[in-house]
Amino acid sequence: LAPGERIPAERELATTLGVSRPPLREALMALEMMGFIEARQGGGTYVRSLTDTAMADPLATLVEEKSPPVLKSLVEVRMGLESWSSFLAANNATEEEITALQEICHTMAEQTDDGWDAEIDAQFHVTITKASHNTLQMHMLNTIYSLFHTSIMLALTEFYSREGYTKLLLEQHQAIVNAIAARDPQGARDAMMEHLQLVEKNLAQMLARSGL
Repeated sequence: LAPGERIPAERELATTLGVSRPPLREALMALEMMGFIEARQGGGTYVRSLTDTAMADPLATLVEEKSPPVLKSLVEVRMGLESWSSFLAANNATEEEITALQEICHTMAEQTDDGWDAEIDAQFHVTITKASHNTLQMHMLNTIYSLFHTSIMLALTEFYSREGYTKLLLEQHQAIVNAIAARDPQGARDAMMEHLQLVEKNLAQMLARSGL
């Protein structure tokens, strides 16, 4: 693939290469962390040009680094950002946005046996942030999206290796959507916090086992 080309969806790529999805997911995660590919919000994953220059913005430089300390810090940032986005979404989401979240959960439920793609999980969280109708919240997520996507890939790799965790993840996502649909701001915030605390715990365990 040439720089700028879109990488096929995970399921399609696994079929083309004749490999299972777990090792493929780990390979894509490694390529993204090394900067060879990048996830774009709402647009899939693309091959990066080796001549790309790093952005001068210090935050952008941290995002490009994708080191374990930065990944750990990101989950903490997500707790604040996304729990508040969930609170706001319960107040501000349109019926169309709530329906979109319910449809994403339905897609996750259909893929529970094999595990859903990181893009679907990212879409869920981005949709909640959009539903907050807070421009600054959305801008902040856009700024850290590449690192945000990497953290989701890491977390899903860990969760999919554990018995029963995919079902637990689905239940947590559904609890968040149910609270937003019920216009329960505190319930939505608490449900998102519970979800991200689980992500933080398992990501830390994964990095510790890797000696990172």
